[in-house]
Amino acid sequence: MKKKSSSTSTTKTRRVIVKMLKQEGPMDALALASHLEISPMAVRQHLYALQEENLVTYKEEARAMGRPAKLWRLTSSADRFFPEGYAELTLGLIHSINEAFGQEGIDRILALRNRQQIENYCKQIPETSSLPKRLELLAEIRTKEGYMAEIQQQEGGDFLLIEKHCPICVVATACTGFCSKELEMFQSILGSDITIERVEHILAGELRCAYRIGRLTE
Repeated sequence: MKKKSSSTSTTKTRRVIVKMLKQEGPMDALALASHLEISPMAVRQHLYALQEENLVTYKEEARAMGRPAKLWRLTSSADRFFPEGYAELTLGLIHSINEAFGQEGIDRILALRNRQQIENYCKQIPETSSLPKRLELLAEIRTKEGYMAEIQQQEGGDFLLIEKHCPICVVATACTGFCSKELEMFQSILGSDITIERVEHILAGELRCAYRIGRLTE
């Protein structure tokens, strides 16, 4: 029984590490240990075990004093621990639609999906709310859909909508129209007086998608 309990605890700790690296981005063992309230040595043991499973890797970062620090990050193999939005089924449907109706059929499906999403989001995001409130509600909706979204206010008054996971990444890789339609959707929901720019993109090899959002200046 003790062995089973120990094994369960180890698995749970490693899942927490994976989740933290997904949410926070690259971290060193000391930062992870501080959050987990366990020793840095114990964290390193977990990290090396995860590395053997090809779930994490690291890049050394020079520090002002002492040896370079290892900044640990997830590999693409860790994506299986996060929701993928029925990716394989959707991908199969996309290929079938393309084969049967060509790119025109794909475009019509994307337009329909985009319209339905806009209607659904607008029902949950009051048009009369302030921009910060609308962004907060948008992040909540996106998080429920598996995007692990949050809002960060920037100096100068702009905001960042950050999405740390893409549950449709497999599909979006095969059909980039999904990503372009997301920008259109955000613009429709937030209004024509708002500027939206994607500044980080998971499909470009970055760790997250991020959108800079601000008000148009005259």
